[in-house]
Amino acid sequence: MIVNGAVIRFKTRTRLELSTQARFLFGRQIMRAEDATTPARQAYYALQQAYIAPEAGRAAAMASARGLVAGLRDAAPEAARRVWEALLDAVGEDAGFKALKLARELIRAEAFANV
Repeated sequence: MIVNGAVIRFKTRTRLELSTQARFLFGRQIMRAEDATTPARQAYYALQQAYIAPEAGRAAAMASARGLVAGLRDAAPEAARRVWEALLDAVGEDAGFKALKLARELIRAEAFANV
C-alpha cells in the first residue's frame, strides 16, 4: 500500500482507517515501471507517479503526465479518442484517482483488443 508517497507493508491482517484526506493506492493498483509496456500502461504509470509524488514535486509530475497523455491521445485511433479525452480532462481537473481509474479502463480495453 502507498499512502501519500510512503510505502506501507502489512505483515498481518489489519484494519486501517485514515482520518484525514490522503492519496493512497493498494497493492494491485500499484504498477511497476517495467510493466508500463503499452500506451495505456504508460499513461497509468505516469499518472500513478504524479498521484503519489511528494507535494513539492506533484505539480511537475502532473504536468509531465498531462503531456504524455495528450501525446498518446493524439496518436490513438479515432474510436479510442473519447476515452483518452476523458482521461486528459480528469488530469486537467487534478482528479488523480479518477484519472487512474480511467487509465485502468484503457488498459482493460487494450488487453481486450489484443486478444
